Amino acid sequence: MKHILMITTGGTIASAESGEGLVPSLASEQLLSHVPEVRKICKVSTVQLYNLDSTNMRPEYWLEIARYIHKVYDDYDGFVITHGTDTMAYAAAMLYYLIQNSRKPIVLTGAQIPIEKRDTDARENLTDSFMYAADDGACGVHIIFGDKIIAATRARKTRTKSFNAFSSIDYPEIGFIRGSVKYYIRESVTGDPVFYDDIDPAVIVVKLIPGMSAGIFDFIADRYHAVIIESFGVGGLPYYDNDEFVEKIEKLIGRGVRIVITTQVPHEGSDMGIYQVGLRIKQKYELPEAYDMTTEAVVAKVMWALPQSKTAAEFAKLFHTAVGNDMI
Repeated sequence: MKHILMITTGGTIASAESGEGLVPSLASEQLLSHVPEVRKICKVSTVQLYNLDSTNMRPEYWLEIARYIHKVYDDYDGFVITHGTDTMAYAAAMLYYLIQNSRKPIVLTGAQIPIEKRDTDARENLTDSFMYAADDGACGVHIIFGDKIIAATRARKTRTKSFNAFSSIDYPEIGFIRGSVKYYIRESVTGDPVFYDDIDPAVIVVKLIPGMSAGIFDFIADRYHAVIIESFGVGGLPYYDNDEFVEKIEKLIGRGVRIVITTQVPHEGSDMGIYQVGLRIKQKYELPEAYDMTTEAVVAKVMWALPQSKTAAEFAKLFHTAVGNDMI
């Protein structure tokens, strides 16, 4: 029988009414008590690292989760992490980069309704996660939610209330679990896992809107080490009868700030070479482009890549090197 470690961090799944809204309050063993059937699937141990609303989760906490898994990796056959849904896609992507080539499954799950509520989705999500984590062919980092198994760097929360809260963006779902039936694409992992122990959270995402002043980049220059620009359409920066955006970009580059261009459109990715507004800036500065990556994955990859690179060229090369299925 497989031995699975459940790591709890809070979120809606562990929440209860406080008189001022839902607040995470249940301990890990309390969560587990609501799904006694999982002990027939596998042996379960638990540890509670946090008890936070996922709005309050930070990159440093995800780094600590990765460090903890690294410390106990040889002691368990798989890991189930309960996490709030609002930042779960960021958490999954971060763990994907911090724990690469994992032969063992690392599953993130949660719920839209607390586990103590009658009509909750928590019990099904949690049971499904243990079923997958205990399967002989399971490996790598995934989100399991609403019957679906989703690759960590392809997940996005696309619904705020529905049970099918997460979608796989521009990539097939890895599989599904429905009752006792589970089907998923077998992913091959060879060699040993690679653990990383450092990130740089000084990263900001700037979403362009029509008429935005480029002066926002002056604020960024002194406070952040990387900026991810969510551009319009397939990728472009505005030229409002002047070169202000280009000048600000040049200033950021001169200050050593790394820049990545992505799109604010959910599907089909960027291609800065199509229009003049994108091609001019791409050719002049050879800016890294995110193509079909999700913004959540871009954020995690940039935070991971910053400490692993010393120059802009090294950063760009590392960012454009696909890690698993993060970039097609």
